[in-house]
Amino acid sequence: MPVRIRLQRHGKKGKPFYWVVAADSRSKRDGKFLEKLGTYNPNTNPATIDLNVDGAVKWLHNGAQPTDTARGILSYKGALLKHHLDGGVRKGALTQEQADAKFEAWLEEKTNKVNAKVEGLDKVKADAKAKALEAERKVNEDRIAAAKQAEEEANAAATEEEAANESEETATEENNEETQA
Repeated sequence: MPVRIRLQRHGKKGKPFYWVVAADSRSKRDGKFLEKLGTYNPNTNPATIDLNVDGAVKWLHNGAQPTDTARGILSYKGALLKHHLDGGVRKGALTQEQADAKFEAWLEEKTNKVNAKVEGLDKVKADAKAKALEAERKVNEDRIAAAKQAEEEANAAATEEEAANESEETATEENNEETQA
């Protein structure tokens, strides 16, 4: 029975969520599987991967072939490296302690890279939010300044109109006085 490590699609339309499973290659994509090895959520940044590395390595030792995408996931989580190191232990090139030390060092380095990416994304998001707030603040200040200027112009126009009305009133009063005299 040829076993494949592959993805089984779940989730709703447009929001995929995958299970990483070991399944018979002849079964349907979302059909019967032998063992669930983990989950993969590509909707987050960076993608969320939860994988049972030891279970995946066990299936790789038994001859299971991963699909291209599953191979990328297994490589990302270190299952292929652990499988490779176990091959070195079986051949006598390494001891189990050396292999475990190499794997732990690789895991630590990988965790640091992922954390750096998450921090970088958080910083970019915070910078974008700060820029948006600054732009909004500037627009509000411009709007307030324009309202004050319009109010000042209206006051100036009103005082000019009052002055014009007063001059007309004085002119009409003078005309009335002249006509009476």
